[in-house]
Amino acid sequence: MKKIEKRKADHIQATLEGDVASSHNYWDDIKLVHDALPEVDLDEIDTSAIVLGKKLSAPLMVTAITGGYSEAEKINRNLAEACAELRIGLGIGSQRAALEKGDRKSYAIIKDYDVPLKVGNIGAPQLIAQKNKRAFGAEDARKAMDMIGADVVAVHFNFLQEVAQPEGDTRAKGCYDAIRSLAREVPIMVKETGAGISRDVAMRLKGIGIRGLDISGTGGTSFSKVEAVRSRAMGDQRCSAIGETFGEWGIPAPVSVMWANVGLPIIASGGVVDGLQAAKSIVVGAQCAGTARAVLKEALVSSKAVEDKLRLMLDELRAAMFLTGSANVNELASKDFILTGAAREWASCIKEGQQWMF
Repeated sequence: MKKIEKRKADHIQATLEGDVASSHNYWDDIKLVHDALPEVDLDEIDTSAIVLGKKLSAPLMVTAITGGYSEAEKINRNLAEACAELRIGLGIGSQRAALEKGDRKSYAIIKDYDVPLKVGNIGAPQLIAQKNKRAFGAEDARKAMDMIGADVVAVHFNFLQEVAQPEGDTRAKGCYDAIRSLAREVPIMVKETGAGISRDVAMRLKGIGIRGLDISGTGGTSFSKVEAVRSRAMGDQRCSAIGETFGEWGIPAPVSVMWANVGLPIIASGGVVDGLQAAKSIVVGAQCAGTARAVLKEALVSSKAVEDKLRLMLDELRAAMFLTGSANVNELASKDFILTGAAREWASCIKEGQQWMF
């Protein structure tokens, strides 16, 4: 348990202090079309949205950040208080530590707050037996839900992180069947952790009972780079080199939204740091934008600091809706956009069978 708690603390420190962001934020490659005659009043714009069956004040949530060590309790309290006040969603960090009899308080704190959408979190690697570790099952997922009063549990895909981690869980065979079985027992969604979800994976997941996808594509924090920083500090040069080599690995977040649009609700995370980027995510096909690193520093300060940052993002979202002539989120979703740069290069090539479509 102490090793897990230390690892979680190391991740936060590396995220705050290390050069661990993707070299390019692909949301900058999405350009919205300006409406010079919007015919809508700014104050009357309706930003509300239904996400995973819950009504939010806006299509925005704070996605999984942390949990499982002492400092995380303050972070999660500040996030929960701000999200409850603003009526937006909140996801918790991996609950593995608590399920393996570690710290529960840092997770359970959010149960005290009336957050309209709460998302629990367990890892896909933990759904199958790893070396000297048991597999989590439906009972564990239920415990994770009850711990925070969750509406749904996110099963996170973090195999890029695991392969760059000295103590990583790298057995993946059987995860698909485990997810399918779990979806029959508890409400789950799936969540990547910074490398995106392809169309092929989205199609494989469609129809097995999951409630939605958080694509978490490339463009934000690279957990491969996080593990490189951590491994370097531990003196593990091999894992540090692997983390650096794969530091830019993954599918750009906006491209992943478009590719993974197979009929399931999509949360778009991975580099979303302002309200304009949140608006762009809705235009390219997501039902909700997710942000994490954008509020991490504030979460270490106070709930007021988090709330102020999120209010700014909501104001920017409203401004983007005004400047595209969107009276509500459904109208925003129907607006045109221009795809440029590296994201356009990615999106221009879609493999169907053995044919590449340009």
